[in-house]
This record gives sequence, C-alpha cells and structure tokens, in this order.
Amino acid sequence: MLPELGHFALILAMLLAALQAFFGIAGPALGRDRWTAAVTPAVAGQFVMVSTAVACLIASFVANDFSVTYIAENSNSALPIFYRVTAMWGAHEGSLLLWIFLLGCWTVAVTIGVSRLPTRFAARVLGVLGLVSFGFLLFTLATSNPFLRLDPPAPDGRDLNPILQDPALAIHPPILYTGYVGFAVAFAFACAAMLEGRMDQMWARWTRPWTTSAWAFLSIGIALGSWWAYYELGWGGYWFWDPVENASFMPWLVGTALIHSLAVTDKRGLFKSWTLLLAVLAFSLSLLGTFLVRSGVLVSVHSFAADPTRGIFILAFLIVMIGGALTLYAWRAPLLKSQAGFELVSRESFLLFNNILLVIGAATVFGGTMAPLISDALGLGTLSVGTPYFNPTFMLSMLPLLALLSLGIHANWKRGHLGAAQRTILTTLVIAAIAGVILVFGVYSHGKVLSPVAATLGAWIILSSLVDPIDRIRRKLSLPRSVIGMSVAHIGLGIFVLSVTTVESFTLERDVALGQGERAVVGNYEFRFAGVKPIEGPNYNGVEGTVVVTRHGVPTSVVYPQKRQYWVQRQVTTEAAIEMHHGSNVFVALGDELGAGKWSVRFQIRPLVNFLWLGAFIMAVGGAIAATDRRYRTARQAAAAPVATPGVAEEGAG
Repeated sequence: MLPELGHFALILAMLLAALQAFFGIAGPALGRDRWTAAVTPAVAGQFVMVSTAVACLIASFVANDFSVTYIAENSNSALPIFYRVTAMWGAHEGSLLLWIFLLGCWTVAVTIGVSRLPTRFAARVLGVLGLVSFGFLLFTLATSNPFLRLDPPAPDGRDLNPILQDPALAIHPPILYTGYVGFAVAFAFACAAMLEGRMDQMWARWTRPWTTSAWAFLSIGIALGSWWAYYELGWGGYWFWDPVENASFMPWLVGTALIHSLAVTDKRGLFKSWTLLLAVLAFSLSLLGTFLVRSGVLVSVHSFAADPTRGIFILAFLIVMIGGALTLYAWRAPLLKSQAGFELVSRESFLLFNNILLVIGAATVFGGTMAPLISDALGLGTLSVGTPYFNPTFMLSMLPLLALLSLGIHANWKRGHLGAAQRTILTTLVIAAIAGVILVFGVYSHGKVLSPVAATLGAWIILSSLVDPIDRIRRKLSLPRSVIGMSVAHIGLGIFVLSVTTVESFTLERDVALGQGERAVVGNYEFRFAGVKPIEGPNYNGVEGTVVVTRHGVPTSVVYPQKRQYWVQRQVTTEAAIEMHHGSNVFVALGDELGAGKWSVRFQIRPLVNFLWLGAFIMAVGGAIAATDRRYRTARQAAAAPVATPGVAEEGAG
C-alpha cells in the first residue's frame, strides 16, 4: 500500500499548497490576520506530505515493487541498493518529485528565516512559494504521477539508465535542483516586495542570503555535471554546449548578475527596477530549463522526457507565473526611482557594466540554444548550433567582463577615484601579465593568440581579490564574511579562468588503433597497450584494457579503461581511466574493437583541468561564506527599522 499512501500524500500536499498560496496572498491583501497566521501550518503540512511521498517511493524502489510503472521502468532486482535509492530521481516523474521536495525544504527554511520579518511581507513570500508548489504538484498528479500501478506487475524491471549508475550523477541532480529551486525564493521575495509596495534597501538585504545560497548550489551542481561528462561519456570534454547544460548555465549567469545587483540595491538603494527584473528572469530561466529537459523539444543526453503534453503544461505554467510577475513589475516599476547618483568609474558603474555583460552572455547562450527549435518551427530546416558559435560569441562578452571585474574590485562606492588605487592596479596587472606570459610561453612554450590575454586576466582577478582582505588585515580593520566570501569567490573565478585557458590552449589528443604490445606517443607521454580481459560487475559485463604509461621513458602508472555492457538494457558505456601527473590529467578511453586484435583507444593530456572544477567549488564556497554574513541576521532582527546608507569601508561588492 506504500504507492497508494504516497499518491494520497501528494494529493494532500497539493491541497495544502493551494491553501498556502491563497492564505499567503489573500490574507495580507484583505487584512485577514487569521488567514495570514494559517500560512505557516500549511507550509509544515505540505512538507510532511511531500516527504511522506518521497519516502514511500524510495521504500518501493528498495523493495523492488515492480507493480509500480515508474519503478518497473527505472530499476531492476540486480541493481545495487545505492542506485535503487538514487533511481528515485533517475527519470522524469521521480526527478519532478525531487524538485517539489527541495522546494518544500527551501520553503521551510524561508519560513524559519522570515519569522522576524514583517508578518504580512513574510506571508506574501510564502504565498508565492505556495503558488509555485501548487503548480508543480498539479503537474505531477495530472501528467507525471510516479505512483501509477502496472497490472499485471512486471517480473523484473528494465533497469536504471546505465549512464546514471555513477556516484557523481547520483548526487548531481539534488544539488543542481537545489540551486534551480532556490531561485524561486528570490522570485517570491521580488513578487512579495512588489505586492507589498516595499521595494527598498531592506528588501534587497533580506533577499541576498537566499539568492547567494541558491547560486552556490547551482555552481556546484553545474560543476558536478561537467565532471561527470568528462570521465563518464568517453569523449574527454568538460563542456559541450549541450541544450540541457545551457539550460542550467543561463540561470547561473543571470543569477550571478542578480547577486551583484542586489549588492548595489542593498548598499546604495540603486538598480531597484533592474534587480526585480533579474529576480524574475532568473526564475523564468529555471522554468525554461525544466521545459527544455522535459518537453522533448530539444535532444540531449541529459533529457528526462519527450512528452509534448508535459511540455505544454510547463509552458502554460511558465506563462502564468512569469506573466503575472511581469504584470506586477509593469505596475510597480514606474514608482522605482532613486535620487542617489554615482560617477562613471564608481563601483556601481562597474557592477552595472558587468551585469549588462552577464545578461548579454546569457542572451547569447539562449539564442544558440533556441535557434534549432525556432528554425524547425518555422520550417527552415534542421539547424545545428555548437562550439563554433558558442565559444567566440560568448567570449566577446566574457573577456571585457573579466577585465572590468579586475578594475571594479578597486573602485569605491558612489565616487569614482581610481587614481588613488592606480599604483595597486598597475602593480597587480604587471604581475599578472608576467605570470600569464610565463605560464603560456615558459611552462608550455606555445599558445593561441588569446592565451596570454586570458591567462593574464585570470591571474589579475586572483591578485586583485587579495588586495582588500590583505589591506584590512594590515590596518587591523574588521573582515566581514561578505568581504571574505566575495574575495574567495573571485579567487575561484580566477582559478577557473586560468584552468580553462590552459585546457583550451594546450590539450593534446590522439585517437589510435592499437593491438596488444603496440605503443602510441602523445606529447611527453608514451602509452603501451597491453591488451584486454573480460570483467563482470553486479549487473554488467565487459572488457578492461591495460595501458602502461611512461613519461620521458620513466614508468609512471598503469591504467585500466573499461567498456561495459549492462545486462538488461544492453547499453554499452565507456569508463575512462584518468590519472593526474605533473598537474595534467592523463585520460585513456577504450573505444570499439576493430578486429584482428586491435582496439580504438583515445588518449588525452589535459593540463590543469582539475583546477576547473576546483575553481567552481571555491566560487561556491565563497558564496556560502558571504550568505552567512552577520548583517543579514541583524537585518531580520531590525526589519522594521529604517536603513542608513552604509559607509564605503563596511563591505565589498557582494
């Protein structure tokens, strides 16, 4: 009876979400305090019901209940128990339930966090979140119920997609969705502020920690997906500009603009209208990503479903939610005027320019992602948009953004006097240029045209990010977590830029047909193919190659790439062998058997590629540190008090 219990719990959760939305929005609007007070119990009840549904589905997976259609299609009795648990979110229906559960977690956290905010404002925030929950619960029950029965029950399941039977991809969706769903909180705060008519600095301060936390989770989620693609798919790349990759990257870009715009609104009371629009846009792109993944309109290795009916439902929900928010925005935007000003080279200007460039970057990705769909819809034929489009066009906005970031870190609020920081700027730039030239021409002896430029920018960001913390320590000034977090995140970005520069400039790759005992040379490495042997796992069999690696004639390691075939789905997967030597990843992937004892083998030497994911992780850590700044806690405690404009020395850019 667990599936029936889970189904009933989802129905109750949807009803409670409807009550949460109604009481949260109508209560403050009509001045009904008892309605407003009912919002919190509705939140708690909805969370309990959704948690019950999740627990029932996981328990049914573990028990191999193949009378449930979703379990019969995505599990198998031979599947290890860890993957039986993670199979809960391995396909469309379960991943949607995970989305709803994580939204419930965010809502409970917000309920606790807004307890010291004005009651009516807090109720409106929770009301908007209830409306989002209701939409997704209705979508689940109407088109994507994970508890539907199969009659008669299947004797065994069709197994989980083999490429999902991997530890990184098991934890990737929950972390990625936590970031996706987190932007619903920023959206709810923006809608509540517009409904309340309270679009002041306090609203921005209340919103900042939630938005920054969501951005940090999304950063880790995207990095995990990139890491998984690198070692699991067999091609050795870390980013393919796949439509679903882009669907998560677009809200990340706009979310990055949002957290910096919130900093300006919080500090100076500026960019209010722009900040509200970015909050709506970030959540809109999250919903768009859901539409792309689940509608089947675009083909991707990451897609969950290809059901146009589901796509139409999500599209309608997106139109209702975003249309309503934009209507609110059109109503309130004319009232969002500020008397404060700033000079051209002030920190506000640099943040504004960076915001514009981030949005241009997101628009570039959006255009390339949607172009094939639009071309097909207009009957213009099949259009393929890939790396030749994305790399140069995206770089056009990112290179100036990196340069402006390195300068903007040194700028003051309101009054721009870069002259006072001229010596510091020139010193950091010269040191960064020297480091970039040494990296490109000293360490690797060659490079592309833009390699020294990009390397210089990455090093310049790192050096510039260290200036303010070091200066504060030297002068024995306080070092708020917001400053620490900002510096750490920017250092992570600098590391990321350096890594991408070296990987794109100096990667060596070779595909070779090798028989037993034959050798291949790639750069300073020599690979001897020692043959293959059969292997067997808990639910697959395959072959494992043995490759002896030497560098400058000195043996360094023996690696074992695999080719697996899973018993149920008969799908073949590639398990690359990867080892790190002297800062570079040695990547060996076993391809197809060519006959006569020969195998196709791919060899790659990717320098500093691990620092790409390290940089992303450091960025996320910086965001987490900034989100815990003491000012956000004191802002809740003094929610009703007027806000004085902080001084220049109080905090960094974000």
